[in-house]
Amino acid sequence: MTAGERVVVVGAGVAGLTTAVVLAEAGASVHVMAERVPGVTSLAAGAMWGPYLVEPKDKVDQWGQRSLGIFRKLAQEPATGVRLTSGIEASRTAEAAPDWATTLPGFRPCQRAELPAGFTAGYRFTVPLIDMPTYLDYLLRRLRDAGGVVEQRRLTSLLEAGPASAIVNCAGLGARDLVPDPDLRPIRGQHVVVTNPGLTEFFSEDTGLSPDLLCFYPHGDTVVLGGTAIDGEGDPAPDDKAAAGILARCAEIEPRLAQARVLEHRVGARPTRATVRVDAHSGRRFPRGRPEGR
Repeated sequence: MTAGERVVVVGAGVAGLTTAVVLAEAGASVHVMAERVPGVTSLAAGAMWGPYLVEPKDKVDQWGQRSLGIFRKLAQEPATGVRLTSGIEASRTAEAAPDWATTLPGFRPCQRAELPAGFTAGYRFTVPLIDMPTYLDYLLRRLRDAGGVVEQRRLTSLLEAGPASAIVNCAGLGARDLVPDPDLRPIRGQHVVVTNPGLTEFFSEDTGLSPDLLCFYPHGDTVVLGGTAIDGEGDPAPDDKAAAGILARCAEIEPRLAQARVLEHRVGARPTRATVRVDAHSGRRFPRGRPEGR
């Protein structure tokens, strides 16, 4: 790809905006097209760095280490919304620490006295926490500063993106129809955002494949409480019963959260498939030799 070539990025979630920033700062003429700007699923994220039920593991480990290094640098800039935060990931069963956690600064097994009642193992480490609304705004500013253009528009086909040297499909769940990719399915995630009663550390339970998650991530004046992972569901409306469960689970671990004021509910549909799909296609399926990749 040469400088000035027109590249279309479909989708304005964290994947789409990150891709667009990298391409624009490399000299491409980048045009982002997305139905929602920024993407609602990325806005709903907690968010703590770390691989979460993602395959293929070897590639994910490489991507994860690359992103970890970048987030550590971004944490030096308050305007990015990225902070290096200490906290605990715990388990109610005696589980070994995940490989990715053992490489993080400050990693050590928790003493029994550090763990909430009912937990048998836990690990303390320092990891990037990302305040997603702030971070997505930062990416949008960085993209526009690099000359990128953002158009809020719903595409029904990649052909509607217009002439381009490349089309990068970062449409998330929307790729199921755009590509099409019938292997994609939603996993519904919900978080509750509350006022911060004074928390400075995160807590996360290793819940495995359970649809009921337990985590809280402090972001300055607010705390994001989680969560849910309902496989096969993508309804964007907040679920009052799920929200009550999230609040109860988090308050059991940190009683100060029981009195925190609820500010908002965030819901997103995580795009899920057996493995991450990153590939390229030649232009045979597109006019004027336009390739499509995802």
